[in-house]
Amino acid sequence: MHVLGLIPARLASERLARKPLQLLAGEALIVQVARRVTELDVCDRIAVATDAPEIRDVVEKAGFEAVMTAGSHRSGTERVAEAMSGTDFADYEIVLNVQGDEPFVDEAAIAGAIGRVRSGDPIGTAAGPLPADQASDPNRVKVVIDQHGHAAYFSRAAIPHVREPHAEDGARIEHLQHVGVYAYTREALERWVALPPVPEEQAERLEQLRPLLHGIPIGVARCAEPPARGIDTLSDLAWAEAEMARRRGERES
Repeated sequence: MHVLGLIPARLASERLARKPLQLLAGEALIVQVARRVTELDVCDRIAVATDAPEIRDVVEKAGFEAVMTAGSHRSGTERVAEAMSGTDFADYEIVLNVQGDEPFVDEAAIAGAIGRVRSGDPIGTAAGPLPADQASDPNRVKVVIDQHGHAAYFSRAAIPHVREPHAEDGARIEHLQHVGVYAYTREALERWVALPPVPEEQAERLEQLRPLLHGIPIGVARCAEPPARGIDTLSDLAWAEAEMARRRGERES
């Protein structure tokens, strides 16, 4: 099953202006993400899906592929679905969606999401451990997984809620943070974007609740390590710059 990796990117951002073009280690953030996904070698082909000619030009100048999409999309999933529908991508059975602000995305998360689809799930994603003292952070999306490895619910709230944290049952509860990577079969992605929104999706502002609450299973690969940090603010960008330098130093030593 051939895998098409698509990285959605738009210039509009609520917290960091022109985020995909912000420089990280001397290159645009979106280029660093494309390079990271390429280096992991889990996709047969990779492209950035964007509505901005500026992003396309920067990506192509760096030697990566870009595909133009409409500017009216409300989510990265919709942008990926349009890009996938191009006749040039017709031979790819699995589509991988990696967010354009994840320059350190974990190999285990990507491989796990793809693995869930290869094993029969229509949609695959991943999750990693989250310390209990961070479970109430609404910027960290939590997921509860059932006994078959499928998502039961996603929320910005602390789920499951531990009513008596010092009781025996509370001590066994593990909070899991959702990793924002998705793999889909072509059919599942087409179904997702054709479905009407659900109230929970709109309340939580979590688009993955739409397919889940319409009955499409989402397999969740459990990663041993916490999710990699994404880039949402200038402080995140400064941290990423230092992290890039640290990793570069490790490789050279």
